Amino acid sequence: MHAIVMREPGGLDVLELVEKPDPVPGPGEVLVDVAAAGVNFMDTGVRRGMFWTEADPKILGVEGAGRILSVGEGVEDFRPGERVAWVYSPGSYASRAIVPAAALVPVPDAIDDRTAASVMMQGLTASHFATDFYPVQPGEFALVHAAAGGLGLLLTQIIKIRGGKVIGRVSSQEKVEIARQAGADHVIVEAGGHFAEEVVRLTDGEGVHVAYDGTGPVTWKASLDALRRSGTLCWFGPVLGGPGPIEITSIPKSIKIGYAVFMDHVHTPDLLRAHSAQLFNWIIEGRLKVHIGGTYPLADAARAHADMESRKTTGKLLLIP
Repeated sequence: MHAIVMREPGGLDVLELVEKPDPVPGPGEVLVDVAAAGVNFMDTGVRRGMFWTEADPKILGVEGAGRILSVGEGVEDFRPGERVAWVYSPGSYASRAIVPAAALVPVPDAIDDRTAASVMMQGLTASHFATDFYPVQPGEFALVHAAAGGLGLLLTQIIKIRGGKVIGRVSSQEKVEIARQAGADHVIVEAGGHFAEEVVRLTDGEGVHVAYDGTGPVTWKASLDALRRSGTLCWFGPVLGGPGPIEITSIPKSIKIGYAVFMDHVHTPDLLRAHSAQLFNWIIEGRLKVHIGGTYPLADAARAHADMESRKTTGKLLLIP
């Protein structure tokens, strides 16, 4: 098998395509022939040594889709030959991967491998944000940062499915149309932290009910300013950093602030499979569209990281072994 190994924390040059023996699944595990692996922003944080610092070298990637080759002892829910997708299983940047059976979901025949690989991490995260962390209600306004990214596009669509209204923020004019196509009611082009006044204007002086912000500390204050009284700030994405210590008495307008982690949405295999099935059903029904912004050969993982870090990409990026 081939895999992208990170030799040590660092820049793009620490990624290397290597050949390794095919692994053997242990108890509760399966061996999967990987058809597509998702590239996530957290992968760049792992590469830079922000997470998973316990051992190097390591194979990057946590998400993908493919077909089961063999199963380990005790695996009863899955069989060789089945198509599956998975989320948060380290080692997915590879032509073959060991995946815990508990992290797997079955893929319907109507969903292709690349779509399945694209919707696991970001789709489940978006589902958590809009249905669990803050259940958006009909008519409510939501501010979605990075609205043309893989997560932002899915989050926008799920908010619209729930009857909400979306103000999307994008970093360049080139990204406006794709955010509108996903359903954003308004799109603000702004690359710094000066958007709150426009958000408040678009909501008749009230502000949004919820702001979804994973773009780092530069937008922290403006996201607070964009909320209405008793609004909710959904903060996520640790790669770009947080706002630092917060004095609770300084939080304005009775605002609620929380750090949302998608694993709390799918903390059991049953929840993982139920929420994944909902995403797949929305896709089959045509209510949720997955935008794949770029596909790369496995050997070009470093280029995929560079393109993602440039913030010029839209939609989901995939590696194809």
